[in-house]
Amino acid sequence: MDKFNRRDFIKGLGIGSMLVSNSELAIANMLPMSGSFSDFKALVCIFLFGGNDSFNMLIPRSTAEYNIYKSSRQNMAIDKPDLLSINPLSPDGSQYGLHPSMSNLQSLFESGAASFVANVGPLIEPTTKNQYKNSSTKLPPQLFSHNDQQNQWQTLRGRDMLSTGWAGRAADLLKDNITNQAMSINLSLRSKPILQVGNTTVPYVMGNNGPLNIFKESDSQKLAFEEILDIAKSNLYEKAFIDVQKSTVLNIDAISTALDNAPTLSASFPNSSLGKQLKTVAKLIGSRNDLGMSRQIFFVATGGFDSHSNQQTSQPALLSNVSDCMSSFYDATVELGVSNSVTSFTQSDFGRTLSSNGNGTDHAWGSVQIISGGAIDGRKIFGTYPTLEIRGPDDASDGGRMIPTTSSDQYAATLARWLGVSDNDLIKIAPSINNFSVKDLGFLV
Repeated sequence: MDKFNRRDFIKGLGIGSMLVSNSELAIANMLPMSGSFSDFKALVCIFLFGGNDSFNMLIPRSTAEYNIYKSSRQNMAIDKPDLLSINPLSPDGSQYGLHPSMSNLQSLFESGAASFVANVGPLIEPTTKNQYKNSSTKLPPQLFSHNDQQNQWQTLRGRDMLSTGWAGRAADLLKDNITNQAMSINLSLRSKPILQVGNTTVPYVMGNNGPLNIFKESDSQKLAFEEILDIAKSNLYEKAFIDVQKSTVLNIDAISTALDNAPTLSASFPNSSLGKQLKTVAKLIGSRNDLGMSRQIFFVATGGFDSHSNQQTSQPALLSNVSDCMSSFYDATVELGVSNSVTSFTQSDFGRTLSSNGNGTDHAWGSVQIISGGAIDGRKIFGTYPTLEIRGPDDASDGGRMIPTTSSDQYAATLARWLGVSDNDLIKIAPSINNFSVKDLGFLV
């Protein structure tokens, strides 16, 4: 078959674009065999696309602080009697409550299986309000842009352009300590995030429920494709490409088999996209021994948090879904006996303005993130919760854009260190980490 006909044949099978995509991804599975980790650990990034209004998720409920909050938030404020009270073990003089739709997260927090990191966001160096106003400190560019801030959270690039993400760089550093994993360290169930792209490793990408079966219509498709791959090639590039395609097919088979044979879970997951993604992650973790896994970083995501309008209508369901899904996932890790080995954490584009635009809120900066798992120093609020006052000491503008007091570099470095990245290598994960006196926030024990 000449190249044109071969391309047409693959296109006719309906698998050409899938193979081009997975050819790159399969390279990630060619891991070294040296190996030194004898335990299992996994991170699960839950990305909330759009910019979660997290100051309506974790809310002060002591009288003075709540009154400032209510004045700033105007018609976006949650009524104080509706807040779900929590009792942090790290008191800062204020009382706190959760959005009324997050009862499962309330239970998770009170049980010690969850904590919060307050007012965290992209920073190059510590920044005060005066420094921000005077432009006397280095700042990440395009602070209130969706794409730029998603990229900042996932790459920690600061002002430098980076083509890799911090989880990808972590995989680069960890892979020499891993023996014969059947899957890449990094696995995404939501497209190919730059978070997981490394210099020498790339994520394996699949759907909510597992790999797409590209030969699902008939075995003859697979046989025909394998015959094409077996045709002798003299060109070095063609040979390499064929090897990758063969690896892709083997990966699909191995992961699909592992999911089919995964332990049956009694934990009940919401029937949402995020719920399906986290259930698949739990099943893969349940099959970790069959797949020879010792270190993994999973990426799952859900959207809808860009609440410029209809926030009061949309936010309760969004936060309820996050709360229910994180609780179900933690229950699954307990059931599988790996709750101390699996840590889930949220990221989002940015926080949102304290001020209301009448029907919603706009793009801001610092935000509150959730961390959960048996290894978490639970029932605490890490970092410094800001004064939720428009034009107050933490407001970068006149609209209630909180200047972060904890950097996303510190947040990522803490997670990467727990996974096994050495202290000396943390700067490769978080390029600005040495600008901060605290490199490990202490939320993992």
